Amino acid sequence: MNKNGRESAAKEAKLHKNEGIKEASNFLRGTLAEALADPTTGNIGADDAQLTKFHGIYLQDDRDERSERRKKKLDKAYSFMIRVRVPGGVTTSAQWLAMDELSERYGNRTMKLTTRQAYQLHGVLKANLKTTIQGINAALMDTIAACGDVNRNVMCNPNPYQSEAHAEVLQLSQALSDHLTPATQAYHEIWLDGEKVAGGEEEVEPIYGKTYLPRKFKIVVAVPPSNDVDIYAHDLGYIAIIEDGKIVGYNITVGGGMGMTHGNAATHPRLAELMGFCTPEQAIEVAEAVVTVQRDFGDRTNRAHARLKYTIEDRGLEWFRKEVEARLGYQLQEAREFKFEDTGDRYGWTKGTDDKWHLTLFIQNGRIKDTAEFKMKTGLREIAKIHKGDFRLTNNQNLIIGAIAEADRPQIEKLISKFGLSAGLESSALRLNSMACVALPTCGLSLAESERYLPDLVTDLEQVVESAGLRDDAIVIRMTGCPNGCARPYLGEIGLVGKAPGKYNLYLGAGFDGSRLNRLYKTSVKSEEIVDELAPIINRYAKERESGERFGDFCVRTGVVTPYEAGTNYHEPMVG
Repeated sequence: MNKNGRESAAKEAKLHKNEGIKEASNFLRGTLAEALADPTTGNIGADDAQLTKFHGIYLQDDRDERSERRKKKLDKAYSFMIRVRVPGGVTTSAQWLAMDELSERYGNRTMKLTTRQAYQLHGVLKANLKTTIQGINAALMDTIAACGDVNRNVMCNPNPYQSEAHAEVLQLSQALSDHLTPATQAYHEIWLDGEKVAGGEEEVEPIYGKTYLPRKFKIVVAVPPSNDVDIYAHDLGYIAIIEDGKIVGYNITVGGGMGMTHGNAATHPRLAELMGFCTPEQAIEVAEAVVTVQRDFGDRTNRAHARLKYTIEDRGLEWFRKEVEARLGYQLQEAREFKFEDTGDRYGWTKGTDDKWHLTLFIQNGRIKDTAEFKMKTGLREIAKIHKGDFRLTNNQNLIIGAIAEADRPQIEKLISKFGLSAGLESSALRLNSMACVALPTCGLSLAESERYLPDLVTDLEQVVESAGLRDDAIVIRMTGCPNGCARPYLGEIGLVGKAPGKYNLYLGAGFDGSRLNRLYKTSVKSEEIVDELAPIINRYAKERESGERFGDFCVRTGVVTPYEAGTNYHEPMVG
C-alpha cells in the first residue's frame, strides 16, 4: 500500500462506526427486510437498529419490566416507536382518525404529540411494524426522515389562517421538507412493497450522498413576534420579515442545538446565530447549501461533536457564510430588524383570516390517552368524526382544532364540554408553559423520569406560585430525562435535566423569548428537594421583580445565576 493509501485507510479508520453502517447500507436498506422477516425475536441487529431511525423508527424496550424479565431469563420487552412527519404540523381529521386507530390496534393505545410537531406511536411490535407503516402511508403521511442523520420534520406556526404570512410560512416548511427528503427508494421497497431498484441500476442521493449527514439536522420557520418554534435551538432557521403584511424575505439563523453530555465540557447547548437575509425565492437553495456544507465539513469521527453547531463553532460563522455563498453563487443580504416576545402557544378560541374558528387545547406533555377520569382520546376521536376542518400539532406539544365554521362551532363546543377537553385551559400559567420529553419507561437514553413526573412537580410548584400571587404569570418550565434536550430544557426559565434516577440538574435564567440559554444552578438535585430549591427564588421574584420583568430575566438581574457566555463551561454551576 502506498503512502496515500495508508493515509486514506488511517483516515477511514477514524470514522465513527455509524459512518461504516451507512456506507454499507445500500442507501439505508441494510438487512432490514431480513430482520423484519425473522419471527424468532422481537429484536433486530444493532446495525439495522441504526438504519431504522432513517425510516422514522426506534427500537425500544419497556424498562419498567427489565429487572423482572431478567430474573425470569426472558428477553427484553422489545417494541418500536414510530415517528410520523407532519411538516408544519397540519393534518386532516381523517389523518387524526387514522393515527388514533393505528395506536389502538398496534400501539399502546396512546399517541404522543412531540416537541417537533410530529406524531409518535409507542409499543408497536416488530410483527406489526410493516402493517402500521402501510396504514400511515394510506393516510397520506410517512415516517421517512423523521429520525436519522438527515433533515427531520420542518416546524413552523401551524395556523395558516392567522395571517397571509403564516400561510406562506406553512408552504415554505412543506417545500423545505419535500426538497430535503432522502431520494432512496429503500423506504418504499421495505415498508410499502414498492418496486426494487433493478440490479446494476445506479441509485444516487443528490443532496446527501451515500453516507448522508454526520448527524441529525433540524429546520424551523418563525413569524415574529412569536418564537413558538424556539428558532435559536435549531441547525437552520428562517425568521419571516414582514412589510405591509407581506413576507419580503427571511433572516437566516444557523448553528443552534440542544444536546450535550453530562460532565463533558466539550459538549454544550448552543444558540443559533444570524447569518444573513434571503428572499423567499432563495430560501430552498439556501437550505440545500447549508445542508451540503455540513455534509462536507461536519465531524464524522465523533458523533458528540458532529452537529452543525460545532462545525460553526470550530470554523467561525464568517467562514461558514462564505462557504454557503460560494455554493449559492451570490452573497446573502444582511439580516433585518425583528423582535420576539415569547415562545408559547395562543390558547383558547381565535378567529382566523378565513373567518373560521380555531381552538388551541392544552395537552399535558403531548400525551393523548384515556384514563378512568378523563376520556381525552375518545373525545378527540368523536370530534374528528364530525370535524370538517383540520388538526394542527403545535411546537409545544399542544393541539389546535382548526378551521371550524361558525355554523359548526356549537357541535364542536358540545363535545368539548361533554369530554372536558378545555379543562386544561384553566390551569396555572406555569403548567400551560410546561413541556417534557417521553423519558422512562421507553427511551433507552433516559436517566430519570420526565413525562410521568413533571405534572406532579408542577402541582407541587403551583402551591408556591399561587401563594406568591403568580398563578397567571407565565414561567417556562421544561424537563428531560437526559441531557440530549428533546424538550429544549436549556431554553426553560426553569430547566430540569435528568442526572440519575430521582436526581436532576437544575437550570435557571433563560430568556422568555427564547433568545438566552439558562445556566446550571445546582447539580444532582433530588426530586423531593426541587420545590425547596425553587420556592425561595419564586417568592423573591414575586416581591422584588420590576414591572413586566420575566422570571428568567429576574434570575439574571439579581445574580441568582450569571448568564452563560459562549466558550465557557456550561456544565459548571455559575451562581451570583
